[in-house]
Amino acid sequence: MEIMLRLEGGRGVTAQCLADELGVSVRTVYRDVTALSAAGVPVWTESGPGGGVRLLDGWQSKLGGMTGTETSALMLLGVPSISEDLGLRDVATAAQTKLLRALPLPLRAGAQVWRDRLYVDAPGWFDRPRDVGNLPGVAAAVLDGWRLRVSYRKGSRTATRTLDPLGLVAKAGVWYLVAQHRGRTLSYRVSRIVEATALDEPATRPGAFDLPTWWAESVAEFDRELLQFDCRVRLSATAWRRLPHVIGVEAARVEPGPPDDDGWFAVDLRLEAQDVALDQLISLGSDVEVLEPQSLRVALRAAGAAMMRRNS
Repeated sequence: MEIMLRLEGGRGVTAQCLADELGVSVRTVYRDVTALSAAGVPVWTESGPGGGVRLLDGWQSKLGGMTGTETSALMLLGVPSISEDLGLRDVATAAQTKLLRALPLPLRAGAQVWRDRLYVDAPGWFDRPRDVGNLPGVAAAVLDGWRLRVSYRKGSRTATRTLDPLGLVAKAGVWYLVAQHRGRTLSYRVSRIVEATALDEPATRPGAFDLPTWWAESVAEFDRELLQFDCRVRLSATAWRRLPHVIGVEAARVEPGPPDDDGWFAVDLRLEAQDVALDQLISLGSDVEVLEPQSLRVALRAAGAAMMRRNS
């Protein structure tokens, strides 16, 4: 597909140039050109000065008939729940159909298999139906690069903010707007945006801003700020392997002491609070022993005793 689109409407290009652009070998380029030709694409190679790989003059695939919105919606293919939240389900479906029709028949069959047999269901099993609220309007401002004036619900209050939108993040089925406000980059839960109005003013966007990097760093910092409760525990090898899934990746970034004679590890942890630590550590069952503080050790013992009484 990349080779076909690269050659459309242009002059011939050498196989070496295509190989360099695509990061493959010249042999791979020739093999792909042969496959395209066998699939019915009028492509061939010419040797000598001025030669190279070229398409029949005037030939074009059907991808040229796609609208700008459909082209953008191609980024959402395979994640129907996201395109539906953004109000682009029909557009994404149309783009997918046009893309399939543009493919030569042998390639179309393989793409259709993926379409028929791969479905991404982003939210978790037990989530309630999502409230996307003003998401389509917010998304339009993000993609078109306009400033936003929003009314944002914070507890019982509603605050008005003028934002420079930078991007949208879908986390476990929940949408967040990442935007700058008075020079600070913050995230806003879209379901809490009561009203959103795109202003007739271009948004200011830092040149070096990278959405995935900022989000990862923001989530890590949020996790670190929650961790206030220190405790020392002893873990079996099984509990040590499970630890990131129980207390979170950030809290589990610790170095254990050397294994003792039983193969257990002593670890210093920083968790959110004692009640949270109790809920997390109890899931490790008999593979965890609390060493400090005594209050957590007593609480874990009491919880275990209560479970034993109820299940005896």
